[in-house]
Amino acid sequence: MIGLKRVVVTGIGALTPIGNNLNDYWNNLVMGVSGAAPITYFDTTQFKTKFACELKNFDIAEHLDRKEIKRLDPFSQYALVAAHEAMLDAGLVDNDKINKDRFGVIWSSGIGGINVFQEEIGGYYTGNGIPRFNPFFIPKMIIDIAPGHISMRYGLRGPNFSVVSACASSTNGMIDAYNYIRLGMADLFVTGGSEASICEGGIGGFNAMKALSENNEEYASASRPFDKTRDGFVMGEGGAGLIFEEYEHAIARGAKIYAEVIGGGMSADAHHLTAPHPEGLGAKSVMLNAIQDAGIAPNEVDYINVHGTSTPLGDISETLAIKEVFGEHAYKLNISSTKSMTGHLLGATGAVEAVACIMAIKNGIVPPTINFKHPDENIDQSLNLTLNTAQKREINVALSNTFGFGGHNASIVFKKI
Repeated sequence: MIGLKRVVVTGIGALTPIGNNLNDYWNNLVMGVSGAAPITYFDTTQFKTKFACELKNFDIAEHLDRKEIKRLDPFSQYALVAAHEAMLDAGLVDNDKINKDRFGVIWSSGIGGINVFQEEIGGYYTGNGIPRFNPFFIPKMIIDIAPGHISMRYGLRGPNFSVVSACASSTNGMIDAYNYIRLGMADLFVTGGSEASICEGGIGGFNAMKALSENNEEYASASRPFDKTRDGFVMGEGGAGLIFEEYEHAIARGAKIYAEVIGGGMSADAHHLTAPHPEGLGAKSVMLNAIQDAGIAPNEVDYINVHGTSTPLGDISETLAIKEVFGEHAYKLNISSTKSMTGHLLGATGAVEAVACIMAIKNGIVPPTINFKHPDENIDQSLNLTLNTAQKREINVALSNTFGFGGHNASIVFKKI
């Protein structure tokens, strides 16, 4: 049997609430900048939550022409922007030496075109039930249209699809890209995720579930993972793109390499529609699966970018799972939740946090968990949660956790190369 191929990351793009490109995103992560602010996209007077982590100073017209913009829901617009930065970074734009039959796109979203869905259905009901739907309604809404647009823009004819597993979506998608390459079925992938759910339906729907923070008075610090006063997550938007490439292929073309992808794990809680297993059983198994797939021992992991959404139950169960998996080594790890800064990008969160892990490895800096003031007696305070300030540390291996409604869990492992 032919051995598995090695997979590396050769390009990165980021469009986030704390930075519209990779460098700005990373610098603001290290500085501990909060992306939360009052919502500007719609009137929040009647909503319980009036703030979110919107993109800042972002003009889509600087990236796409007017015709493209009209045909794309914001989540697809964000996908094209993040993917393009990654393609440029990897030196793959207008590169005619690449076999595009072996270059695929796996792009994920948890919700997809909720903006266009809201507009079109709302228009139907306010228009006396007359079915005057935009011909681009369905193509703008469906999640798999984002990888379709990416492939068409660059002529990429390899495998092309989306993965949907709630907030684990883009991590699942990256694991799929990793597997296709290491099995020899492709040479490169544009992978990642995007989300654009800061709208009436998105905020109102998550409000109804009691999932969002309602701390409108302290919105800038409302995303406070591990803090006793946390009351829910803060919605974020944007996305991130990564180029996964077969190692020898990357070496042959002289590509810049950020890190190696060495493992991925998946599991299910099989417990509850929205709540995590109280003992973190699904989180425990997904981390073990990822570590086993990577062929490393738990004590080789230096940093975990946790799911850490700032929800009362989730933060507790994840830290319990970490202690179960890592034992005494749990106290030697750095742990942080970058959602304290970016908010929760739902299906795109895995890609955005994978970028944080890769840049942490590259730069030897662990981004912090900001907004922490009040210890929670249910969370072990002896764990190094990288509270409020970034910490310098050599990081050889980083693990990124993502967990989604429905009990979907996915973890991916990156290594210094």
